[in-house]
Amino acid sequence: MPAYINGIGLISPQQTTDSNSILPEVKEYTADYLTCIEPNYKEFINPIARRRMSRLIKMGITAAKLALSDANMLPSTSGEGSGEGSLPDAIITGTGLGSVEDTEKILSGMLAGEALMNPTPFIQSTYNTISSQIAITLKCHNYNSTYVHRSFSFESALQDALLQFDEGIAASVLVSGIDEMTLNHLTITRKTGHWKMEPANNLSILSSHTPGALAGEGAASFILANAPSSSTYASLNGVQTIYKPADVIQIENHIRRFLSGYGLSTDDMDAVILGYNGDCDYDSIYDKLGSSIFSEQQQLWYKHLCGEYYTSTGFALWLAANILKNSLIPASVKLNNHNPKQLKNILIYNQYRNINHSLMWLSK
Repeated sequence: MPAYINGIGLISPQQTTDSNSILPEVKEYTADYLTCIEPNYKEFINPIARRRMSRLIKMGITAAKLALSDANMLPSTSGEGSGEGSLPDAIITGTGLGSVEDTEKILSGMLAGEALMNPTPFIQSTYNTISSQIAITLKCHNYNSTYVHRSFSFESALQDALLQFDEGIAASVLVSGIDEMTLNHLTITRKTGHWKMEPANNLSILSSHTPGALAGEGAASFILANAPSSSTYASLNGVQTIYKPADVIQIENHIRRFLSGYGLSTDDMDAVILGYNGDCDYDSIYDKLGSSIFSEQQQLWYKHLCGEYYTSTGFALWLAANILKNSLIPASVKLNNHNPKQLKNILIYNQYRNINHSLMWLSK
């Protein structure tokens, strides 16, 4: 059954915390990696609790509260939980890295030979801390789970939520995809060839023709429900993951089978959001699909706005939901100008280094 997106909260390198606008102004960067524009946490988190929280946890809690407020499930963005049965039946989070900052603090302290280390970074470094802290802040004692599966992390969380609805276990679920980037982590993982070796301009990464992606980060939260409401953006109808397809032809076959399972084809898609990230070694996959199976669709992209990270499809889901709700495609995300007559169905296709591939279908 479909899941209705009734509320969204997104903290990203763009101005995305306002649910009443969609990319009013695109922020340009020339940097090693894109960092989030963080809100004033005083408006969302108790100051005593906030003092002991890492940056990632503050982002996660705030994104969750923005989504709950957007879905009219909290009395205000500063509320700690209404206590009136309006909290979600489940909290499910996907994160590829967890709190990198806290992990680095622990390792740095150990390397420095510190005898009396602060235990807080150790406690907060575990992957499930984000989901747990959201639950503690909201006073929500319902089902709570965290998925750590690299670039399948957010998709796994969404699939769990869809199962909750299919089995009649939950009526509403808070699903989040959260990851951060630090300079230390970037420096280490640059050696694997995952990232650009020099600072890059986010608006011109497609013309860089160099290996490696522009790294980024973000915290995206969604209130999914088994019924629409006055705040509904769109419906999420299906999520599928594909592991190490042999070639582009196999990817095309997976896409066709995914859509045919719902009685649809690519011709029914009014737009497709692709995960171009500026890595010349892997963007060719999108090029081939764009000239074949998606040649007649309005093609969009998004990673020039948020960068590449394990749960970046949370940004793509935010973009698709807003496009369907507002029947408007921002010029800053267009790859071509097919200009569909209507905006009813959107397909999201993302791949990470040709290992993890994922599909999401949304409709109005």
